[in-house]
Amino acid sequence: MGLNRKTMNILNILLTCIGLAGCSVNGDSVDVVVENSGTSDRKGEMVEVSMSDIGSKLGTSSGSVSVTDGKGSPVPCQITYDGYLIFPADVKAGSSAVYSVSCSEISSDKDTFTAVSSDTITCGRIYPERLDDLAWENDKAAYRTYGPAFQKRGDKGFGYDILTKSVAEPVVEERYRMELDTVAASRMRALRKEGRHSEADSIYRSISYHVDHGNGMDCYNVGPTLGGGTTAFMVDSAIVYPYCYKECEVLDNGPLRFTAKLVYNPMVVGCDSNVVETRIITLDKGSYLNRTDVSYSGLGDSTAKTLVTGIVLHSQNPDGYFTDSENNFMAYADSTNNPKAGNGVIYVGAVFQKPVSDMGVQMFENAKSDAIGHVLGYSEYTAGSTYRYYWGSGWSKGDMPDADTWNIYLKGYSYNLAHPLKVSIK
Repeated sequence: MGLNRKTMNILNILLTCIGLAGCSVNGDSVDVVVENSGTSDRKGEMVEVSMSDIGSKLGTSSGSVSVTDGKGSPVPCQITYDGYLIFPADVKAGSSAVYSVSCSEISSDKDTFTAVSSDTITCGRIYPERLDDLAWENDKAAYRTYGPAFQKRGDKGFGYDILTKSVAEPVVEERYRMELDTVAASRMRALRKEGRHSEADSIYRSISYHVDHGNGMDCYNVGPTLGGGTTAFMVDSAIVYPYCYKECEVLDNGPLRFTAKLVYNPMVVGCDSNVVETRIITLDKGSYLNRTDVSYSGLGDSTAKTLVTGIVLHSQNPDGYFTDSENNFMAYADSTNNPKAGNGVIYVGAVFQKPVSDMGVQMFENAKSDAIGHVLGYSEYTAGSTYRYYWGSGWSKGDMPDADTWNIYLKGYSYNLAHPLKVSIK
């Protein structure tokens, strides 16, 4: 199980204090140059640099690491599970920016780097108290995917769920705390049994995460669909839906990046009966989109198979999708599960690392509640490879005002992928 946000904050502080207590500040630092060859400014984009390379430049394998910008102002940073220092960079188009990475050496024999603690923005955990939900968030949106307990109960929730946000600070932990308040729930049931429905409704509104308490809500319908951007095999025009994850490991838990590794139960794909999917989902501060790497074991041959990445279409807005094959993205304006309640519009999208073979709509023969089909991006997958794409959301009651703004964001994101920032150590 992943650590909760409070525990992670305490751990970060303790690690930093331990490092500072056992080190001598020697002013050692290296410069990291971030170059932007593109035609658009990059603001707050997360960059990565190997801690091994930084350590080699500094001549140390341990220490408390901090980052400052060209003006000497501190920049938040994090060391990831796979050994990278990450921090948000601002770089003008056709220009470069220099950041300084400093390390205070620890007087011990430990080969460990720690990052100076900063406010946790991006985080998540498994919620065994809520059927093994894995939920995570950053300053833009929150998401969840379902786990073993959910599947054991027989629920059909194949795809990603979207939990809207209108504030930057973490809120999911508090939403679950309220939603799972057993005392309040017991009182609500007792009132309904007594016929005191108005009082019961009042309690419901006070604890439910389906109600906006000033920071967002859960107003997105997933059901037996691909939800907000899940990938699956397609065999003979039929989607082979992935079920809930079997195993989950939280690899990064803030303050700037959340990463989780999900492994799924074996499934049947065509003639192959023991295909196991592995996903690594990464969400960074400041990004509306999750980076996701998908791979499969157990495929019987090297013949390319069709993968689809899908966003569910709902009856409330059947024509609200948009595809752009030239810029490798697709989008949908979801009117939420109760448009009349003033829940706003959830803008959902997917951006593809490589051009897809096709994009289009596949409607269901029979509607699944208000789900009527998917907008799909088609790709070819060969055994042993990794399929990378990006998916996520914005909200009209947050900071994504309309579909045009959302499509511009996705187009820009795709452009930035094709013109990555160049990072080097001097």
